[in-house]
Amino acid sequence: MTICPCGSGNTYADCCEPIITGNQHALTAEQLMRARYSAYVFTEMDFIFNSTHSEHRQGYDHAGTKEWAESAEWQGLEIISTDRGGADDSIGEVEFIARFSEKGENREHHEAGQFKRKEGHWYFTEGKMVRQKPLVATKIGRNDPCTCGSGLKYKKCCGK
Repeated sequence: MTICPCGSGNTYADCCEPIITGNQHALTAEQLMRARYSAYVFTEMDFIFNSTHSEHRQGYDHAGTKEWAESAEWQGLEIISTDRGGADDSIGEVEFIARFSEKGENREHHEAGQFKRKEGHWYFTEGKMVRQKPLVATKIGRNDPCTCGSGLKYKKCCGK
């Protein structure tokens, strides 16, 4: 019994495998995203290609993608959010982080995947990398409490 690598907690046979083998269709964009992650783990490149919308397949490198998927050590998928992509929607977005190591170095692929339903089936269209938002500094007033937690005013503590 193999636990599905998509992070659902279900067995692979009850989760992503039926979608990857074509015995079942993904009902939501998130379900397709999870199946695509599992397909990378198990190097099911035909599924990756076939689950990509036909208008977005140009430049797909089957051999290169397979080589990369085989060389990566897959560590997990985290779904951050979904926007639309439900059973009654025609488009959807799934923001996720795929964790893996490559040549001994831990990596994260943080993406907002775009999905479109065509003839009742969900397809991946494109992914947009999500960059970490920059830290925003807030100005501390001289009479504000010190950020170090001392209970003193900023001007009497760290603001000297």
